[in-house]
Formats: sequence, C-alpha cells, structure tokens
Amino acid sequence: QVQLVESGGGLVQPGGSLRLSCAASGFTFSRFPMSWYRQVSGKERELVATISRIGGGTNYADSVKGRFTISRDNAKNTVYLQMNSLKPEDTAVYYCRAYFGDYDYWGQGTQVTVSS
Repeated sequence: QVQLVESGGGLVQPGGSLRLSCAASGFTFSRFPMSWYRQVSGKERELVATISRIGGGTNYADSVKGRFTISRDNAKNTVYLQMNSLKPEDTAVYYCRAYFGDYDYWGQGTQVTVSS
C-alpha cells in the first residue's frame, strides 16, 4: 500500500522556521522525483519545490526562493522541506507528491500557520 505521510507542520511566528518531513512507503522512492505543494482554502494548489530522484536538481517557486530548501534521503525514503524566514502568506496546507509516468501519489497534508 502506497503511503506518503507528512509531518512537522504547526504554528510559528513570522520570521521563524519549520522543517516538514514526508515519509514514503509502498513504492520505490528513489525512482520518483518528489515535490512539495501548498494550498490555501479556496485557492488552487501551488507547486512549492521539486527535487530530482537522486537530489542533484531542485526547483523552487519564486515566492520561496532563498527561504525554503528541499532535500531527500533515499535511504530513509523521506523528503524534507526546510522553511526559514516564514511569512504569514506561507500559511497553507503543505502536501508532498511523488509523480512519475502513470504513477501519481499524494500525502494527506500538514497545516502550516504563520502568525503572531
């Protein structure tokens, strides 16, 4: 059974940091590029960051460049999103995604709230 389980969300003050994790199981993790998305209620889901299968290539949305870092540990079947200098507009539910060919898996999401 395929599972993507996000964790690490919570409430943080502006300027603070959080580290999200996404633990994968039920498929060959190292074969999949991995991505983080976020969604605010009533808005479309937005791509935040993507990392290649072995971690050599990353891409970021302009809104998070220089503040967020995506990484992965294929030995632990886990992808991470380090979020620094958080802003209120980063408040959203964050999802991880594994997508390759005909296979498209999503986690259940973790809430991140940036507020004083």
